[in-house]
Amino acid sequence: MNNQGRQDSVQKIRKRIEIHVGLAIAALVVAMGVGAAGFVYWGAYNVSALQQHTEPVFTVLNLALDRSIRQRAEEVEVPKLTPDMAEQGRRLYESRCVQCHGAPGVGRDDVGKGLTPVPPNLAHTAKAKSAAEIFWPIKHGIKMTGMPSWQFKFNDEQIWAIVAFITRLPEMSPADYQTMSASGGQPSRDVTTVSAPAPARTAALPDPERGKLALYGYACIACHRIPGTVGPHADVGPPLKGIGERRYIAGVLLNTFDNMVKWLRHPTEVDPLTAMPDLGVTEQDAMDMAAYLSSLE
Repeated sequence: MNNQGRQDSVQKIRKRIEIHVGLAIAALVVAMGVGAAGFVYWGAYNVSALQQHTEPVFTVLNLALDRSIRQRAEEVEVPKLTPDMAEQGRRLYESRCVQCHGAPGVGRDDVGKGLTPVPPNLAHTAKAKSAAEIFWPIKHGIKMTGMPSWQFKFNDEQIWAIVAFITRLPEMSPADYQTMSASGGQPSRDVTTVSAPAPARTAALPDPERGKLALYGYACIACHRIPGTVGPHADVGPPLKGIGERRYIAGVLLNTFDNMVKWLRHPTEVDPLTAMPDLGVTEQDAMDMAAYLSSLE
């Protein structure tokens, strides 16, 4: 056999090997996919909150979380954090954060104890993270951790006040914290009595994309099927597909933009018998939500 013949034979063998390797890889991928599907379908994965993630899974998830926050926090501009801000932040922290994260000498409430993953000790977080990296998750929340987004309850100034308080935690003893709490009075569970509510952006035009986020922020998806959103699909309230083209809201109110805003803000004033609760929706948030809902055809 001449050189050309030998080269042709070698090429044919290589192609056969490549084909067989490709088929083997494809079969392996299919087998892994079938195995993963069976693992999910047959309920093999234990979703108990007491069944913690394995160490490798926790490490990967924690790395993804840290890198995601760090990347987005780079765009956050940090203001000067003052002692006055920290005192306002302490009161906000006690009204909304201590239940899950605790405080110096103060344990978590039952909800905070039962979450998986366990909410971090923020004194440690303040040592390891920058102020921007603390601000971002408070404002935006963290999916699949129980950490909510607070941007529809607090404005940026209030969130920075919370950050100012958290940054003081590493040097704060339990006695220091008790002294601060005693001098500042008992915390209130009603955030509107702790500080002024997040101001409505009445000068802003209705923003449907922000309205879509607000539907998550006010947990509207817990009761309604809303096109374009992902939720539990629990038909407690009517599905909102086509709400923009309906003649009436809740069967009692002519479907106009202003009436939708009114309904979202004060449903029981429109219909005292409605099961829809008053969620404390601000005017601007209601305008944004109405803008999104009116686009649903």
